Amino acid sequence: MRAIRALLITAIVLAALFVAADRAAVYFAENQVADKIRSSQGLSGTPDVSIKGFPFLTQVASSQLDEVEIKLDGGVTAGAGDRSIKVSGFDATLHDVRVSSSYTSATAGRASGTAHLTYEELTKATGDPDVSVGYGGKDATGGNQVKVSGKVTVMGQASQQSVISTVTVVNGDTVRVRANEVPSQGIPGLERKIREKTDFDRKITGLPRGIKLDTVVATPNGVDITLTGTDVNLAG
Repeated sequence: MRAIRALLITAIVLAALFVAADRAAVYFAENQVADKIRSSQGLSGTPDVSIKGFPFLTQVASSQLDEVEIKLDGGVTAGAGDRSIKVSGFDATLHDVRVSSSYTSATAGRASGTAHLTYEELTKATGDPDVSVGYGGKDATGGNQVKVSGKVTVMGQASQQSVISTVTVVNGDTVRVRANEVPSQGIPGLERKIREKTDFDRKITGLPRGIKLDTVVATPNGVDITLTGTDVNLAG
């Protein structure tokens, strides 16, 4: 009986040591991956990395992690045309992540996530100081829209014009804003001038390689973008 009790105690102690070692290894790996992402993406802050699954050490042995969550509360700086904008609230869930033994590189087989673009940043993306973008309320179907305002000059007369627009994603990397309707007010050339100000496409660059824009939804605080990706390069 004493032998069985001693064996059980030994097994419990060994299991506890294994769990402790496993969690310590996870903590080390999370910090290494976070630092590498920060340096490779040029971030001002360190992202929050959470490696899922247990035991972790068996995943290390196969050089593949089942699932990794990354949160970049400070956002990432992306390109929009010839301007830099800040994409905030970047969260991603990564699956089948292949890592090197030294954690100097990591690639996810597939990924999904979200990002947020404020109206201030979307306005900056227009590249026109006379144009502003804001929330446009809901349409007849309950969908959210954006409001684009700009100063136009027709026949020597300047006026401030506003339109309700729909925002979409095209080609997996471009945010497109198009006015639903532009009243001509019977003035020749007015509609064309307004659309020149309010309709625009902006290609978003600078996100981790392999990440694509999927859908975009307007909200009172900005636009929320759904992200997807395959073979996403995280570091290295």
